[in-house]
Amino acid sequence: MTTADRFRTAIDNRDLAALDDLFTEDIRFYSPVKFTPFEGKPMVLGLFGVLLRTFQDFRYIGDYTGTAQTSTDGVAAQSAALLFRTRIGDKEIHGIDLLHFADDGRIKEFTVMVRPQSAVHALGEAVLAGLVEDGLAPAPAPSGQ
Repeated sequence: MTTADRFRTAIDNRDLAALDDLFTEDIRFYSPVKFTPFEGKPMVLGLFGVLLRTFQDFRYIGDYTGTAQTSTDGVAAQSAALLFRTRIGDKEIHGIDLLHFADDGRIKEFTVMVRPQSAVHALGEAVLAGLVEDGLAPAPAPSGQ
C-alpha cells in the first residue's frame, strides 16, 4: 500500500494517529486561505483535526501519481494528486490535495487547492474558528480596531 493510499485510508477513518506516522517532523502544509505554510508535525496534525471536524461528506474521487517540484527545496519529488469533493454548510467544494514525499516515503509537503472562491472564503472562516477553538491560532481582533 502506498503512502497516498495509507493517507486516504486515514482520512476516510478520521484517524489522526495514522496521520502522525505518515508526516515528516518538518512537514509544510500550504493552505488556500493562508499565504505562509503551516509548519511542523504538531501544527499540521492540529490542522487536520480541525479539517476532519469541519468538512461534511468528504470523499476522494480520483488520484494521479508522478513527480513534481516542491516549494520547500525545489527538488522534484515523488508526488500524488488526490481529487476530492466536500461541503462546508451549503458550499460544495472541489479540491485537490498535492502530496510530496520524502525519500523515506513520508509526506514532507502538502498543498491544497480548492474552488470556487466562495468555498475558499467559507473554508477559511470555518478553519480559523476551529484553530482558535483548539488554541492553535489567536482570536482575530474585532473589526474597527
